[in-house]
Amino acid sequence: MRIVEDLQKEVWILHDRDITPLTQLIAVRHAGGQLIGARDGGTLVGFVYGFVGLERGRTIHHSHMLAVKPAYRNCDVGYKLKLAQRERVLSQDITRITWTFDPLQSLNAYFNFCKLGVLSDAYKINFYGPETSSVLHRIGTDRLWVTWVLDSDRVQRRLEGKSVGHEVDSRATPLVVSDAEGWPRELPLKEALAGPQALIEIPSDINSVQRQNAEQAMRWREVTRRGFTEAFAAGFHVADFFRQSRSGQSLGVYVMSQGQPA
Repeated sequence: MRIVEDLQKEVWILHDRDITPLTQLIAVRHAGGQLIGARDGGTLVGFVYGFVGLERGRTIHHSHMLAVKPAYRNCDVGYKLKLAQRERVLSQDITRITWTFDPLQSLNAYFNFCKLGVLSDAYKINFYGPETSSVLHRIGTDRLWVTWVLDSDRVQRRLEGKSVGHEVDSRATPLVVSDAEGWPRELPLKEALAGPQALIEIPSDINSVQRQNAEQAMRWREVTRRGFTEAFAAGFHVADFFRQSRSGQSLGVYVMSQGQPA
């Protein structure tokens, strides 16, 4: 658990005051939470940590942190940790895991929606406050709240590498798009939310955008924040995510579908 403290600082570049300490890890484990580690030989290279919660009257498991050492991020460590977490949570007769992530992080969006099969119908503005000690949180801490329905056909098909069938409707209208210079552009709200689906584009690498042009990165935060909150208020949910290239730009695209998630 001391190594877990160190990994938090290494992965997110956090000050001591922002880490989850050993005492909390111990208490949560004894209260039914889960702390699962991934090792390479005797070296801890990643972990996933969460606790039991209550959402809308249903017992859930909230996955608070997943961290993997940078050198191991292309080795499916995070995926294997989530599978182990799913197995242990199901053994507690809990069928839903929730967590949050930054919707501007394209790699995380692909992992969550495409590989795991989560759904989302909630956007949290500055969930952890305007900023934290991490250099990764310089444009606020907005988060999508996602739900992983562990025993659903959708999740099972995603874990088997099969498509769930959320094709983009021909009537889908972009709500947020990237222009030729990489700046976000908002399209008319009424038109975008009139059909069964709407699309929200994001940069393929917001961290690079933030390093090169802080103003542009903040603009992406502001515009996508409005897009998600307005879409959710109009009864949409995030059903899927895909990646595409346009005019030499690599982009991520959220598929927002009308109605409540299944």
